[in-house]
Formats: sequence, C-alpha cells, structure tokens
Amino acid sequence: MLRTVTGPVRAASIDGAVLPHEHLRTDMRWAVGIDSDPHRWLDEEHTVTAELHEARQSDGLNLVVDLTSMGMGRDAATLARVAAASRVPVIAGTGLFAGPFTQIRDADVDTLTGTLMREISDGLDGTGVFPGVIGEVGCWGDTPTPAEERALVAAARASVLTRLPVATYGRDGLGILELLLGNGVPGSRVSVGYAGADVPTARKIAEAGAYVSVTALGAGLEQAVRIALDLVEEGHAERLLLSTGLSRIAQVTKYGGPGYGLLFRELLPRLREAGTGEDVIRLITHDNPLRWLTSGYA
Repeated sequence: MLRTVTGPVRAASIDGAVLPHEHLRTDMRWAVGIDSDPHRWLDEEHTVTAELHEARQSDGLNLVVDLTSMGMGRDAATLARVAAASRVPVIAGTGLFAGPFTQIRDADVDTLTGTLMREISDGLDGTGVFPGVIGEVGCWGDTPTPAEERALVAAARASVLTRLPVATYGRDGLGILELLLGNGVPGSRVSVGYAGADVPTARKIAEAGAYVSVTALGAGLEQAVRIALDLVEEGHAERLLLSTGLSRIAQVTKYGGPGYGLLFRELLPRLREAGTGEDVIRLITHDNPLRWLTSGYA
C-alpha cells in the first residue's frame, strides 16, 4: 500500500508511469552559510496542477513522488490539492534536508529521529497528510557535514522503524549510501539521487543493490541519457529510476521551462532511439519505482 497525500492507494492500481523524484512546491531562497538565490523556489499551484493533469492525459502519468522535505518549503495542504485536482496521486516526503536549509546544527540523532517519527505517525505540518517516503535527505557540499550526518542517521533509524523508503540527494552518493547501509537500511529501500553526474559511481550504487535516481534537469539531458544507457547495457536496468527533477519556477512551461513532461518528451524518446525496448522503458518508469516504494513491505 502506498501512502499518498490523499490517502492509501494500492500499488497494484498504479498502472502507468511514475515520476519518482519531483518537487511540486519549494522555497529555498534563503539559506545559512551559502548565497541566497531568488530563483530557488516554486509556488505555482495551478500551473503545476495543469502540467500533471496534462501528463496524465498524454503520457499516462499515474504517480508523482514529491521529495520536498523539511527546510525546502514543503506544503502538505498544497500537495493534497494538486493531487486531487490533477487526479494524479502524490506521495509526500519527510526528512531533514541539507544543512543550509534546516535547523539541525545542535540537535542530536535521537531528537532528529523523534522529529521524523512524529511526522510519520501524526502527519505533516499539522495536517492529515502522511509521508510515504523519507527524503530527500543528504548533503549540500561535497560530503556531509557532521550535522547532515546526524540527519542521515536519523533518516536511517526512521526507515528501519517504519520500513519507509529513503531518497537521497548530494554529490557524495556512495558515501551517503554507505552511511545508510551501515545503519541498517537495506539497499533495495534506498534511491540515490545526483548519482547521474558520474557513470562509475552510478554502477557502484547499482551493484550495492540501491537505486540510481537520475533526473533530466539535475544531471542534464545528455548525461542522463548516457547514464541510463550504460546501466541498461551493464545489466542494471532494474536499479534505475528516471524523473524530470523539476524544482524551480523557471522550469515550468508557463515561464518557458521544459515542465514535468521533459522525461516523456525528451529523455525516453532518446532511449528508444538508442534501441531501448518498451519492456525496459516500462521497467524503468513503472516497475522499478513501485518496487522501491514498497520494498519495506515485500
């Protein structure tokens, strides 16, 4: 059973494509220790709703995983409205995002774990919306800071206690994965984001039994295609997750961006042109994300 923002949904009822790494509302304009960025936000509820509805109609989009965790401007009520209006189920995340955006500097692991467990059991932001994934969690710099390490350990503990999957973000994909594995999270329950920047790293993540999460906007279209084809050719298609990775207002179609449909319009056609069969496309866009999301209950 999937925990969506509008209630439980049977995984078997999701027959179409899944976007496993998206953001439907964000606000990360202000941060501590790094430069502020007025473009690092997304608050276009009607536009986002329309784009998801269009992807549902034209591309068979059946599920979106929103990885906007604490510190990123998450709004659970907005997610519920978008899901209801677009008729596309949405899974929300809990978790403590990277250090510049969250107040985790002085909190110990037990305190951080308790924060996550309250959201998982009581709901997000005082709403009746429950998270179905822990993430995104990770690091902002090249490697996790001590505070980010504590937040990652807390995410691991919460996953072990609840069996929820974990989604990560950060340049140190392997290091983050090793930390989670070392704290008891099975690799099959982890989606490692930002891994698409490095083909050898992506292979190692797949070989460790975790999922390599590649977004067209995060890795860049050319690199996303390269990573995807390499993993397929190396026999790791079952460990690949593909998404658009939209997170900023300039990226929606209303303002000239590619929109959430970039995966369907650009990335998947490139894989088909390279000889990837429809059975593998469905494996990547449907079977893999659902297997990851439900791995704790298999």
